[in-house]
Amino acid sequence: MEEGVSEESVSTPRLGDPAGPEADADHAIAACGGDARAAVRALIVLVDHLEEELRRRGYNVSRGYVRGRGGPQR
Repeated sequence: MEEGVSEESVSTPRLGDPAGPEADADHAIAACGGDARAAVRALIVLVDHLEEELRRRGYNVSRGYVRGRGGPQR
């Protein structure tokens, strides 16, 4: 994550709120001191972090199913 930018400072788009993405973009840029390139870098780092977390969780879930845990009981 970029210095000075936390996951909380970049909000999730709100469904049905037409200003959501525009307001979120403005907020992300403002959180990076007005530097749009820094905001893009921070968002790329955040996406990479979230993708890695999903991969890790998917791996852990798969191992649980292999051991017979977490699946439907028969």
